[in-house]
Amino acid sequence: MTYQETLDFLYSQLPMFQRDGKSAFKKDLSNTIALCNFLGNPEKKFKSIHVAGTNGKGSSSHMLSAILQAAGYKVGLYTSPHLKSFTERVRINGQEISEGEVVAFTEKVKPAIEQIHPSFFELTVAMAFEHFAEQEVDIAVIEVGLGGRLDSTNIINPEACLITNIGLDHMDMLGNTLRLISKEKAGIIKEETPVVISQKQTETTPVFTEVALEKKAPLFFAENHLSWKGNSILKNNEEYCTDVEIGVKGNYQKHNVLGVLMLIDQLNKKGTFSISKEAIKKGLKDVVALSGLKGRWQILQHKPLVITDVGHNEDGWRFVLEQLQEQEFDKLFMVLGVVQEKDLPSMISKLPKNAYYFFCKPNVPRGLSAEVLTEEAQKLGLKGECEPDINTAILKAKKRAKDKDLVFIGGSTFVVAEINEL
Repeated sequence: MTYQETLDFLYSQLPMFQRDGKSAFKKDLSNTIALCNFLGNPEKKFKSIHVAGTNGKGSSSHMLSAILQAAGYKVGLYTSPHLKSFTERVRINGQEISEGEVVAFTEKVKPAIEQIHPSFFELTVAMAFEHFAEQEVDIAVIEVGLGGRLDSTNIINPEACLITNIGLDHMDMLGNTLRLISKEKAGIIKEETPVVISQKQTETTPVFTEVALEKKAPLFFAENHLSWKGNSILKNNEEYCTDVEIGVKGNYQKHNVLGVLMLIDQLNKKGTFSISKEAIKKGLKDVVALSGLKGRWQILQHKPLVITDVGHNEDGWRFVLEQLQEQEFDKLFMVLGVVQEKDLPSMISKLPKNAYYFFCKPNVPRGLSAEVLTEEAQKLGLKGECEPDINTAILKAKKRAKDKDLVFIGGSTFVVAEINEL
């Protein structure tokens, strides 16, 4: 098969969460285990870090990869979903898996696909593990897809685990309270394996404490040990890392950095890896270039200022809106699209009333129609127009905006993924 034929096969033959929603989410690990058994258990052939959370897990995974790369290691990085190209999901030192390797892997596992009938995500996880094992990475950063306990990635035995912010998302699958959701995320905690929590939250702290005790896993709440003072980071109130510059914008990244550095501290303590302060600073500053991170408070142009962010749930939106309030502009235009499962009234009620909106639809079956979004938004007092096509909506917003205005594009990862200029 050609690369395009391979992708068509993967997309059409296998259940896919982006397309099919929760019906593609298998509530056990048997398919992933069977696939990895077929491949000779590649997940056991490299060291790893496991990263879960509602918001921040993607940024944190890229930061960890960039810091470890800056320290001289060969680093695998598995993230999802992809924004532009399927190959973004599997990288080594920022380099995406080649199209040829995707084709070769798919041909190799076709007998297993016919027997096991894995989901799209289960197959991509196995592909990543096989690639990292074959390329003999020093360590791989593995981002959880959804939840943690039953996520396909949860068959690794990592050096350490990181759990970022917990928020209300995918409640139809993970539970409708922070406590229930954090219980699912805590499923990645392994026996006697250090676990770092990026952000201390009242509802989730007892859950993580209880699971860590059960597993005899050393537990570290990052903010109990690390804090920001200007552009420097203190450890136990003493200077730890000065003049820190984060190459990916957004104030919310400061929470992620504390979790990332606490995990790096654990790797250094174990003695398997040696990561200097210089590597930490270089990795954080050059995270975009080193790891290929996109879509996190990303500035696409100036005059007018055009910004995009993949934040798409309650907490993600709160961070975005806080960041927007700090920007200086004359008028705000928002290109907005969402998927069907979101709590629409809650989300819309938090959006700025003084903005002008272009309501669009992500081009995935789960995308909410632009007409429904427009109708619901107008009921709650938002002003704007319906323009289903995302890039047409962006062009209209940019045409209407003046030099000192701001255009924000977001609402869903799938909206960001369609931006032509990304």
